Amino acid sequence: MIDDAAADAAASGAVGGVLDPEHPQGTFVLEPEVMAPLVARIASSEGSGTHRSMCPFTGAPLVTFPVSSAEDVAAAVVRARVAQRTWARRPVRERAGVLQRLGQLVLERQSEALDLIQLETGKARRAAFEEVADIAQVARHYAVRGERYLSSRRHAGMIPLLTGVRVHRRPIGVVGAVTPWNYPLVLALAEALPALLAGNAVVLKPDPQTTLTALWAAEALDDAGLPAGLFQVVAGGREVGEELVEHVDHIAFTGSTATGRKVAARAGERLIGATLELGGKNALYVADDVDVDAAVPGIVRACFANAGQLCVSVERLVVHEAIADEFVAKFVRAVRSLRLGPALDYTADVGSLTSQAQLDKVTAHVDDALARGARVLAGGVHRADVGPYFYAPTVLDDVPAQAEVAREETFGPVVTITRVDCDEDAVTVMNDTEYGLHAAVWSRDTGRARRVAERIECGSVAINDGYTLTWGSVAAPLGGWKASGLGARHGAASIDGLTRQQTVVTSRGSRFGATLDTLYGLGGETPSRVLTTALSAMRRLRMG
Repeated sequence: MIDDAAADAAASGAVGGVLDPEHPQGTFVLEPEVMAPLVARIASSEGSGTHRSMCPFTGAPLVTFPVSSAEDVAAAVVRARVAQRTWARRPVRERAGVLQRLGQLVLERQSEALDLIQLETGKARRAAFEEVADIAQVARHYAVRGERYLSSRRHAGMIPLLTGVRVHRRPIGVVGAVTPWNYPLVLALAEALPALLAGNAVVLKPDPQTTLTALWAAEALDDAGLPAGLFQVVAGGREVGEELVEHVDHIAFTGSTATGRKVAARAGERLIGATLELGGKNALYVADDVDVDAAVPGIVRACFANAGQLCVSVERLVVHEAIADEFVAKFVRAVRSLRLGPALDYTADVGSLTSQAQLDKVTAHVDDALARGARVLAGGVHRADVGPYFYAPTVLDDVPAQAEVAREETFGPVVTITRVDCDEDAVTVMNDTEYGLHAAVWSRDTGRARRVAERIECGSVAINDGYTLTWGSVAAPLGGWKASGLGARHGAASIDGLTRQQTVVTSRGSRFGATLDTLYGLGGETPSRVLTTALSAMRRLRMG
């Protein structure tokens, strides 16, 4: 049931919602004057069908919206392409101004965003606020650094002083983004903001469950001054995403490794770029020198933020045997004290899983582990008393290597414990996976932690933090190794992936060009001897 505090928050919510008292669990109904302008933004035509999403807190219907046809997708890309030509000619400073205003708008309107995010995903409000804070941070970063990232670079030419080389960054054109449901605001804009800054247009296909949040992002961009046609939303399922790949100039996909492989294959056939953030089985090592009391709260958050439905959340704890008993006891106690709830306020620590499919997967992984001899130290139960998709934060010990939860991404509030005798064994265990997205190391000795981090096969490693500081360091690239993806987001890496490079080489003055022509015109071995002498001299002078 939704408690009184949640009911009050919902009834006065910024998105204009009310609770329907006739529904046994309280259906959150979005007011038509709020919903209609958002739904009208979907690129769709009559007769293309509809989709009905539900509220994970209650399992009741939330909104019905039209889906996009193949023709709608193609038409959206055409509109985006027309708008992009004008946008690309605007100075970078003007484009950056839109991002600067967006960051401020997201903070000012955060109540609207938080309500929508919670209602579509079921996450706790503090997890929803992470999305607001992230977009404000990313928008500010690119608004401030944009001109520097996109400025032309000078490089050494063939003949120093006589050859000038400049490398320019040009927009790709239309970037397609296919995003999942777990962080709907962040993932709607994570690729879009650097893409727009670089002079591209964006067509977004969000997960059907979280389409309203994506539409809210589109509205915020409009209000920040983004010209019409540059950011469009197409709605629907897998078929719409597949169609989008057929028309855009670059595809950014976040989702499972299995689907990512298919996206990459099609992008390769079309010879377009692809940025892929895929699955993970992230590990966190607790060294024997940690302050256990200080470490436990951060490690709990690393494992159970957003009910574990986070690409960089921790699913495997690797604990040094010397402190394992103390750490596990205090960790389990903290996990058992986490508060579950569906409130549209900050009273809950952990929210709901987003769908029946996620609940089924979490349940299957836990049941399989138990059938193979694992022990439940905390959780391990479906909390239907709280809501239809709530699952208790779960800690598993003695999990055999053959168990599904030991190898496959769970993407839920489940963490396993493995004990090791030394750093060497910890690295071996952490690397024993096909994935390589994120990891963490906790130790009082940061030098030791860095040495361990250097040997972990993944795209990012946090030291004495779970994921927050890594994700928030938006100037640094964030991407996966191995089966966890291709490319990276954040910082210059996003700009590199969302632009084309153009090299322009200039001969300084016609006499130099004529000299080269004369040299080659001498015939015989003379040109080779002259160039050999010049290259040898450049090597001795260490000229790059």
